[in-house]
Amino acid sequence: MEQMGVKFILRAILVLGTVLLLVNSEPVEDKQALLDFAQNISHWRPLNWDANSSVCSSWIGVTCDHDNSRVIAVRLPGLGFHGPIPLDTLSRLSALQILSLRSNAISGPFPSDFSNLGNLTALYLQSNNFSGPLPSDFTVWNNLAIINLSNNGFNGSIPSSIGNLTHLTALFLANNSLSGEIPELNLPTLQAIDLSNNDLTGTVPISLQRFPSWAFLGNNLSTESSVPPLVSPSAQPSNKSANLSGSAILGIIIGGSALGFVLLAVLMIVCRSKKDGNEGVVAKPKKKEGPLKKAVSGDQDGNQSLVFFEGCSLAFDLEDLLRASAEVLGKGTFGTTYKAALEDATKVAVKRLKDVNVPRRDFEQQMEVVAKIRHLNVAALRAYYYSKDEKLMVYDYFRQGSLSSMLHAKRSEGRTPLDWETRLRIAIGAARGIAHIHTQKDGKLVHGNIKASNIFLNDEGYGCVSDLGLATLTSPMTQPAMRNTGYRAPEVTDTRKVTQPSDVYSFGVILLELLTGKSPIHALGGDEVVHLVRWVHSVVREEWTAEVFDIELLRYPNIEEEMVEMLQIALACATRMPEQRPKMSDVLRRVEDIRSVNTGNRPSVETRSEGSTPIVTEAGSYSAHK
Repeated sequence: MEQMGVKFILRAILVLGTVLLLVNSEPVEDKQALLDFAQNISHWRPLNWDANSSVCSSWIGVTCDHDNSRVIAVRLPGLGFHGPIPLDTLSRLSALQILSLRSNAISGPFPSDFSNLGNLTALYLQSNNFSGPLPSDFTVWNNLAIINLSNNGFNGSIPSSIGNLTHLTALFLANNSLSGEIPELNLPTLQAIDLSNNDLTGTVPISLQRFPSWAFLGNNLSTESSVPPLVSPSAQPSNKSANLSGSAILGIIIGGSALGFVLLAVLMIVCRSKKDGNEGVVAKPKKKEGPLKKAVSGDQDGNQSLVFFEGCSLAFDLEDLLRASAEVLGKGTFGTTYKAALEDATKVAVKRLKDVNVPRRDFEQQMEVVAKIRHLNVAALRAYYYSKDEKLMVYDYFRQGSLSSMLHAKRSEGRTPLDWETRLRIAIGAARGIAHIHTQKDGKLVHGNIKASNIFLNDEGYGCVSDLGLATLTSPMTQPAMRNTGYRAPEVTDTRKVTQPSDVYSFGVILLELLTGKSPIHALGGDEVVHLVRWVHSVVREEWTAEVFDIELLRYPNIEEEMVEMLQIALACATRMPEQRPKMSDVLRRVEDIRSVNTGNRPSVETRSEGSTPIVTEAGSYSAHK
């Protein structure tokens, strides 16, 4: 018996050791290769690659296989890499399938040791400063499906060995200095090609004549084939240019009709995107609308880059963002907010501003002010984009949604109501964020757009305010539109002239929403519309205070005193005279003091588990409401 017991213990230890080994598995050699790469190439944006952290779970831009034994993808676009790729670094990642180093400033020749990356399926090196010839033998990458080497300085000829890549679906070599003839690429799998703007000569091979003529423009190609003209008509003999076959005429007619339909569709999208909804109305989430680029104008006034702020660990560029699938999260006074899902599974919130006509310098200065605010209860601005017709702001994406969506979503069976503890945390967090904002710029900074759709939940389940500092950038709203918002203080007649007391008023409306469950402007029946602040005042004046509170809060015992205390704070904030409103620091103190009232009688987590909601952020962390 004793021997059997010893054997059982040894077997258990062996099993436990095996499990721990699997759990703690780490591709040590691949990790060191990446560290050597980062340490030997200059880059102006920081990497969070640390030898003491897990390469598979926390390193930006790195993806491992299912058992964390090898690195299979490295995506590092727009990180500011410059100089040549250090030899014997990335080439040691022999299991690598996807490599994206595009939109950097990497120079030098095509790395010769990349021939060791025999498992590559996608190679993105576009928009760098590479030079010299392309590799002569592409068959070492016989699994390649996508090759993008556009916008570099590669010269020499296009290797005929590319024609042996039987899995190739896309080949992009545009905007280089490639010369010579285009090789025959008899690849049935090839679906997209772009060889434009090089120094190529000869004719387009028969195998590539199925692709549109623009894929070959900007070269010195002749037209001795059935491919449409590749050079300007003025360069052709007059007798050839004058003779159009019936099929060519038919092609022109069909092409013109298709172009007309495309222009009409674009016009309809642009017109629809300008019809923003009214403030205070909860926007229903829309289905995926395809790339964000469809919603954003193509105007670029020379600035093709997103501007990232210090400390941002996101790894993508403007091209990534515009190609990301987009979903409308909401529309408001200052623009439309989209959820953008990038190719590496990162999700961000993108604010497309409207009616912003300030000079570039003024816009940049305001973005710098906003970005410098680092606080747990203020949504961090990660990046922005400025052009003449487009202004974008990039924030973290909060998966839980806004307070507006959580509080005012359709109350039906299956919906999890917001419990009292959650509402307290939202109020405390939002108050902390606004109070911190009011201390910035020598105590003169104003948020200017406080509303339920701009308040989210952070990792700890506390309120977090977003959309800071936009009021001063936009054109003034008309009086009727301002009255409809429900959050605007009565003394504010110009949206650009908001004040800290008007922020306090807006926060008071937020507290009333949390207490009543009603929108700032809501219908009582028929065509009658009631302003929340006035309605609460009338109910309290008639001494029917209990009628104010959300029916969903009646399920929680022993919280009446806390709700009444919050009601008093809300009414003090939403008083009509701005000089009579408390400062945000005093509001914060009073809201935080609510948590110490009757703490012994507050329902425990167990007694209200049905109503509690886990907080899930995009980073994947969870924290329960306790």
